[in-house]
Amino acid sequence: MIVVTGATGNVGRTLVRLLAGDGERVTAVARRISGADVPDGVRAVPADLADPATLRPALTGADALFLLVAGEDAEGVLAVARETGVRRVVLLSSQGVGTRPQAYRHPALFEAAVAGSGLDWTVLRSGGMASNAFAWTEPVRTHRTAAAPFGDVALPFVDPDDVAAVASRVLRAAGHTGATYVLTGPEPVTPRQRAAALAAALGEPVRFVEQTREEARAGMSRFMPPAVVEGTLSILGDPTPDEQRVSRDVPDLLGRPATPFAQWARRNAAAFR
Repeated sequence: MIVVTGATGNVGRTLVRLLAGDGERVTAVARRISGADVPDGVRAVPADLADPATLRPALTGADALFLLVAGEDAEGVLAVARETGVRRVVLLSSQGVGTRPQAYRHPALFEAAVAGSGLDWTVLRSGGMASNAFAWTEPVRTHRTAAAPFGDVALPFVDPDDVAAVASRVLRAAGHTGATYVLTGPEPVTPRQRAAALAAALGEPVRFVEQTREEARAGMSRFMPPAVVEGTLSILGDPTPDEQRVSRDVPDLLGRPATPFAQWARRNAAAFR
């Protein structure tokens, strides 16, 4: 059995569907989840990564765990995993652990805990996800406007469905123990280009508004810790060569090209109508 945490999120929801569709026994975990949130045959168990003891009913009898960086007690989560018989853990982390470790200390702590857990482990370091564009949902819906800082700085945003597909493969296949993979899209795209891709997907103009760093900081600070805000602004505005580089890990693991942002936009256009 495979346990998927964050099972109602952009990556987890697709991962649950992929695993169940391939006949795997799956337990889907989120803080608020019910059978209505998962495919037929998937067990839904509410639990909170901030309280590792709540994971025990979900993990009992499981072989593998897909783990998000959430809560503060990675060691506690992994202890429960060991005690309940889990043998393999795949951690969804951030590319920032490798490129900006001071700003991304929280996921770095999870990576260290996983590596020292005694379990077979694999780390997936995701770059920025295409689904970050959902932050534009309301302004695009209401007045066809998308605002972001650093309008002409390009980064290779990754489709969360590609992240889920990689996780599905790594969770079930041998040969990935101890590996760290960097997951990106197939090409760097700018915020201005992403807004244009949404416009093309909608068949209507979308006006791009470039924010100042201060305006972007104020918006991000409503839902991000200060260190992550500053790290994110640095990546968006002054990316390192590694942060702009397209990784080969998605195509090498999946045997197909990574999904471009424009394709993600077409698939999700209904959310912006």
